[in-house]
Amino acid sequence: MSITILGIESSCDDTSAAIIRDGKILSNIIAGQAVHRKYGGVVPELASRAHQSNIVPVVDVAIKEAGIDKNDLDAIAFTQAPGLLGSLLVGTSFAKGMAIALNIPIIAVNHLQAHVLALFAREQNDDTTPPGFPFLCLLVSGGHTQIILVEKPLEMRVLGTTIDDAAGEAFDKCAKVMGLPYPGGPVIDKLAQHGNPDAFRFAKPKIPDLNYSYSGFKTSFLYFLRDRVHENPGFIKENRNDLAASVQKIIIEILMDKFVKAIQQTDIKNIGIAGGVSANSELRKTIVETGKKYKLNTYLPKPKFTTDNAAMIAQVGYYKFPEKNFAPITIEPKARI
Repeated sequence: MSITILGIESSCDDTSAAIIRDGKILSNIIAGQAVHRKYGGVVPELASRAHQSNIVPVVDVAIKEAGIDKNDLDAIAFTQAPGLLGSLLVGTSFAKGMAIALNIPIIAVNHLQAHVLALFAREQNDDTTPPGFPFLCLLVSGGHTQIILVEKPLEMRVLGTTIDDAAGEAFDKCAKVMGLPYPGGPVIDKLAQHGNPDAFRFAKPKIPDLNYSYSGFKTSFLYFLRDRVHENPGFIKENRNDLAASVQKIIIEILMDKFVKAIQQTDIKNIGIAGGVSANSELRKTIVETGKKYKLNTYLPKPKFTTDNAAMIAQVGYYKFPEKNFAPITIEPKARI
């Protein structure tokens, strides 16, 4: 039996819709929101308003690009949590309304689970090998940093998580302090390619078990810049590339120290990364080198599936549909899990 799923993603500032049929992506449309750049971060109220404007045309284009009719849909998968509540509410309400009109079920999706399953996203004529089970996934995004043991597509266990700030947030906050545009992570990645990663050193946290923390590092970086700029007002401009490279190195070192520890503790032979920060070129290089060092099978998501997108939401829906893991029409979005 053929399964066609519409995925809707609206957890933050990207409105996205995608169609998956029998595990293959037929379309994946994303509408961003440039309005947040002048504020140096996402403004929740502006984000939810933009979702209201974008949701209908984005879904319409996704259906047309997939070459299907809306009546071909078997279910609608949507991001229920976590995320900005106003943004989630737009996607959830639209999914409910469309599902009622078409008399099809809705599937609630955990946004973080979807990031992990982006490793299984396959386009037409794509024969790349998906991860084998079990595997360890380093999930790194703007709001979350976790080490996840994935035993099956819908069976995941968090082994470690951030106790305060996430790695993606650390990238963006450091970039903002340096006067770089939002989002800062990709800008730091680009500048770092021309800098010396050993030019400056910053504090690394000492957190027990497999948990993460970036608040101490951010404070260390802030005070370092404050003191240097006080001595030399042109310090940031004169050392921008080296600062970016040094920041990137420390953030990745913190990530990999715990991930390697998890690899050694679990003795699992398959590893992968996911989330928006998994598009970072140095992190991708480091995870591949780690896989070679420990003789592991390493899996990287395509860059287009690392950021928030509806293909990963539809992917979860595709796995949940055969189990009839449907949500009640009364389900509500949640900012946190």
